[in-house]
Amino acid sequence: MTLHRQGEVLSVSDESSEFRIEQASLRDNGDYHCSGFKNGCCSYFSNTINIKVRELFPRPVLTASLSPSVSGKSVTLTCKTQLPPLRSDVKLWFRFFKDDHVLQSGLESFLKISTLTTRSRNSPYYWCEAQRGSSSVCKQSQKSQLRVQIPVSRPVLTLSPHGASVPEGYTVTLTCKAESGSFPILYQFLREKVVIQKMEPTQSMKSVMSLRAEHSGNYYCTADNGLGAQRSLPVYLTVTVPVSCPVLTLSPHGASVPEGYTVTLTCKAERGSPRILYKFYHENISLGSRSVLSAGGVSLRVTVTVQDSGNYFCTADNGFGPQRSEAKSLSVKVPVSRPILTIRRPRSQAVEGDVVELYCGAWKGSPPILYRFYHEDNALGSSWVYNRGGASFKLPLSAEHSGKYACEADNGLGAWRSETVSLDVKVPASRPVLTVRTPRAQAVEGDVVELRCEAQRGSPPILYRFYHEDNALGSSRVHNREGASFKLPLSAEHSGKYACEADNGLGARRSETVSLNVTVPASRPVLTVRTPRAQAVEGDVVELRCEAQRGSPPILYRFYHEDNALGSSRVHNREGASFKLPLSAEHSGKYACEADNGLGARRSETVSLNVTVPASRPVLTVRTPRAQAVEGDVVELRCEAQRGSPPILYQFYREDVPLRSSSAPSGGGTSFYLSLTTEHSGNYSCEANNGLGAQRSEVVSLSVIVPASHPTLTLRAPGAQAKVGDMVELHCEAQRGSPPILYRFYHEDVPLGNSSAPSGGGASLNLSLTAEHSGNYSCEADNGLGARRSEAVPLSMSGLTGSRSGPIATGVTGGLFSTLGFGVVALLLYCRLPRKAGGRPTSDPSRSPSDSDVREPIYHNAPAWLELQPVYSNVNPKGGEVVYSEVQRIPQGSRPAANPDSVLGLLRTHLPSHGQAASHRPSDPPGSSVIYSQVKVA
Repeated sequence: MTLHRQGEVLSVSDESSEFRIEQASLRDNGDYHCSGFKNGCCSYFSNTINIKVRELFPRPVLTASLSPSVSGKSVTLTCKTQLPPLRSDVKLWFRFFKDDHVLQSGLESFLKISTLTTRSRNSPYYWCEAQRGSSSVCKQSQKSQLRVQIPVSRPVLTLSPHGASVPEGYTVTLTCKAESGSFPILYQFLREKVVIQKMEPTQSMKSVMSLRAEHSGNYYCTADNGLGAQRSLPVYLTVTVPVSCPVLTLSPHGASVPEGYTVTLTCKAERGSPRILYKFYHENISLGSRSVLSAGGVSLRVTVTVQDSGNYFCTADNGFGPQRSEAKSLSVKVPVSRPILTIRRPRSQAVEGDVVELYCGAWKGSPPILYRFYHEDNALGSSWVYNRGGASFKLPLSAEHSGKYACEADNGLGAWRSETVSLDVKVPASRPVLTVRTPRAQAVEGDVVELRCEAQRGSPPILYRFYHEDNALGSSRVHNREGASFKLPLSAEHSGKYACEADNGLGARRSETVSLNVTVPASRPVLTVRTPRAQAVEGDVVELRCEAQRGSPPILYRFYHEDNALGSSRVHNREGASFKLPLSAEHSGKYACEADNGLGARRSETVSLNVTVPASRPVLTVRTPRAQAVEGDVVELRCEAQRGSPPILYQFYREDVPLRSSSAPSGGGTSFYLSLTTEHSGNYSCEANNGLGAQRSEVVSLSVIVPASHPTLTLRAPGAQAKVGDMVELHCEAQRGSPPILYRFYHEDVPLGNSSAPSGGGASLNLSLTAEHSGNYSCEADNGLGARRSEAVPLSMSGLTGSRSGPIATGVTGGLFSTLGFGVVALLLYCRLPRKAGGRPTSDPSRSPSDSDVREPIYHNAPAWLELQPVYSNVNPKGGEVVYSEVQRIPQGSRPAANPDSVLGLLRTHLPSHGQAASHRPSDPPGSSVIYSQVKVA
């Protein structure tokens, strides 16, 4: 087991043990923990505890009630310390010591002692001790001296050498000393209450001074050791100053004076104790003397003549020996006369740049003479002349030198100025400056510009000339110092370099050239539309060319379509600008362009452009009045191209065979109406063509359904006459009609049965006759477009009322119709082929298919053929012709009874079914009808 404090080992033991701190002190403060080994292999550490030992009381401090003590007075010593509040019950034992001798011991913490008068410099040391009973807690204060001080006595000031008067420059020693007083003592020297020296504390003090005149006065000293300063008695010291070298001055000042002037000679010594004796001399000849008792010099007045010229000096003496001044020279001169100024120039007229000579001379005056030269009271220069000649001054002339000149002569006795002389300096015109003043930032054709020419220097009058590319424009003479102007209305030809000249007779000077660019406003541009073909077509790239015949570049060209900006181009030469535009249908319209070179945009006249759009692929629409096209219906074939410039020519086709063409002048589509027949079934298409290539529509199929016609009922018996028990075949057949056809058989309107013909043709019904089967028989044919009923056929049997002529006659009549049908067709072709009719519609849309068949046979009494009058014809796409004809019928009142052998009955049964219809017109007689027949010619 190991005990640690602050990381240091305090004790080591083999097992758990206690560690005791017998007398805890501040050095026992810190963190404690223990460590050890477990089972000989693993180390462990205990927790850490912190021990903080507090002081019972601090170290005592010894204080004195009087510090420092003054000799003859008592002092109280106190041993101060402080117990903590929780230990205020602890009693402390105090002891006081003086140089290791115990003065007092007990519970009292203060000691009163009386000090003794002493001069000893070795004061004793005092200290105290505080202890808690008999314990080891004992603390001592620091040791301190208790010194006894003696006030300083009045000091005595002595001077060496002795005497009340000492010459300046001598050295004097001042000594200050106090006979008694505790150390340290501070000494100070004063003159007239002003401290002149302060010394460090010492027993006595000496001050050595090198005397000057200002050191005269009362001197004293002070001594201070902190118990009160003491001042000595004053000692007066007089410093005697030897006289300095005097200074001689002459008034008026200067080395020269005019003859007859009164000159004052003044001699003065700046330093020296009075009394001072002054003497004056001229060339070592005494002029007089004077003594003064105060500071300041003396003067002597002398009226001079020419003989008084020479050297003067003076002396000063105050008992230390005479001192001599420097000699002053005095020259008595003759005043100068008024000088005369003469200007000497190299030519009759003074010109800038010439050098003129100014000569100034005075006819009398003592040299040296100072000549000064002036221009308008401004000094130019000066020159000393030491003889009786004059002085010259050379002056290079400039423009500023025009004016009045004068000179002065001065030999120190007064300056005299000459009369003024005028000089006019002609200045050659300087190189002029040409300024072009335009009414705007840029010179524009038509503006009036001002050419301003001005020479900064030059004597007027000045002739100004103006030039454009060395061609004279005009001139102007100016009689002042201002420039000249020339106004010029601008045109395009005025672009170029301009210059001007200034000439005042001393040589013409030309200005630097100034370039002027006259900007010509852009003229109205011309717009040209260049297309790759005669007609602009969508998809083409056209070039819009805009060009202004006049105008200063750069020119900004802008292109517009119906006032909508297309683009712009800036051109830096005189060529136009182009803009390429890929065309679309929207680009049709008016085009214009603008030319702008910053002086206002000009717009061209508009140019119209019609962009032709190729016809798009048309769409063919077949509009039928019902869901399924039926023979006799009027259908609308509509062809329309969604895009394309009009006019558009539409062509309709059936099985690639042209049917009809129609134009749409304003665009859009066109329609073709067709009255349907069976031959109209097939594939239809159309073309749209506006001259830029035909476009064919997709194929539309049309299937025409033919309604079943009135069927024909035939009775077929095994013998010549039907009798009960015979097997009779009822055969019903419609000559026209789209299959499948459903046939129904009736006996006196009572259904017998039905049969279907999927592929067309007729249908039969076998009937075993009985007595009840006599009567009228009929049949119906129905292919979904309406049932059609045959005419009734009577049947009579042997042994019953009636005869068998009916059925037999019916069969014969049917055969006759078949034979006559072909003959009628041939006759119609023979009569109608040489003639062609004008255009009438192939069908009447207002008629229904049910109106195309007449239920009752139509008879006519005439034994001959009826004339078939042509109505109209259409061109057959395959080269043939379809002829439509009509048959005028006689009024019904004249018709005979029904007769199957009549020609009209044959026509009705065997005419082709194309467009067969019966109708009445307003022009037909009442009760009549017309049969329209269409004959197809191969």
